[in-house]
Amino acid sequence: MFEEFLNNQDSWLNGRGPSAEIVFSSRIRLARNFDEYPFTSRAASQQREAILQKISGLYPKVRRLKKSLFISMEKVSDLDKQFLLERHLVSQEHISTLKGKGLIVSGDENVAIMVNEEDHLRMQVIMSGFNLEGCWEILDEIDDELSKMVSFAFGASLGYLTACPTNVGTGLRASCMLHLPALVLTKRINKILELLAKVSFTTRGLFGEGTQALGNFFQISNQVSLGLSERELIENLSGVVNQLVSQEIDARNTLLKKYKISTEDNVWRALGILRSSRLISTSEALNHLSLLSLGLDLGIIKGTCVFGSKQTRELLNSLFILIQPAHLQKIEGKALKEEERDYIRAAILREKLRDGRE
Repeated sequence: MFEEFLNNQDSWLNGRGPSAEIVFSSRIRLARNFDEYPFTSRAASQQREAILQKISGLYPKVRRLKKSLFISMEKVSDLDKQFLLERHLVSQEHISTLKGKGLIVSGDENVAIMVNEEDHLRMQVIMSGFNLEGCWEILDEIDDELSKMVSFAFGASLGYLTACPTNVGTGLRASCMLHLPALVLTKRINKILELLAKVSFTTRGLFGEGTQALGNFFQISNQVSLGLSERELIENLSGVVNQLVSQEIDARNTLLKKYKISTEDNVWRALGILRSSRLISTSEALNHLSLLSLGLDLGIIKGTCVFGSKQTRELLNSLFILIQPAHLQKIEGKALKEEERDYIRAAILREKLRDGRE
């Protein structure tokens, strides 16, 4: 199951979006609950099944979801659950053992709806690059169509009612995944993250809540949704992301002006390790790929030297996900022990990053 996603050319990993060299992806998520059922955590097993059946009959009527997959999470193996998590299509919460969970996902993976996660519906649109407006346009349309067919839990004074108080109001969580290696290398990142927390923005790692910022990736999102409109929330995050992009560009210029030789050394060492390792862990690979990506953006390494004639961000972006544990096991078609994964990961990196001049 899901093997076709491995070679998906239209997914959010394609690296074609605006400012994709710094903004890895943009995502808008909406939390919605049917007004006739308790929240998922309080719903009985039969009620969760009823919710699952209800949305399974509704989603084919939504224009952008007509050709989507509908999946019962109970029928998904542990490996495939981890695979979906690595592709940012589900949350850690959604791959728990609670019955009655489902997933609706579009063929291009840009649209995903988790059924019976914390809320009855967690609808998301994720796109490559800095494209919050594009995400919202699609998700707003989906939400409008569903709202014409069902009644969502809504309070006149509070707005949409959700299981978590921080989502009450619009139910909207906007986020961008940023690659900020220069801010990390120049030791500016901690002060910036502290400032973000003070103005009600949350920072998470590559795979969302509870994860570390591996590979110098930071997911920035709004902390509350009550009291502001959807447009205001998106505009506020866009302003913060624009500032972070400017700060990262400034830090990259600093690296070239003040630390050019050491930066070049770090980049070329990273490429050398990726091209020659026989065993490499996920975290080590991510950190070296981060430096390689920085080196390409700064012109230290030319794309033709790394990817042959294909100087594309798509390949590099896909590698950040392709080397994850579940992806390696999907590629091999079997379960792998940790050392076996480290070996396969190294082999894939050597193959993908072989010298284009050879």
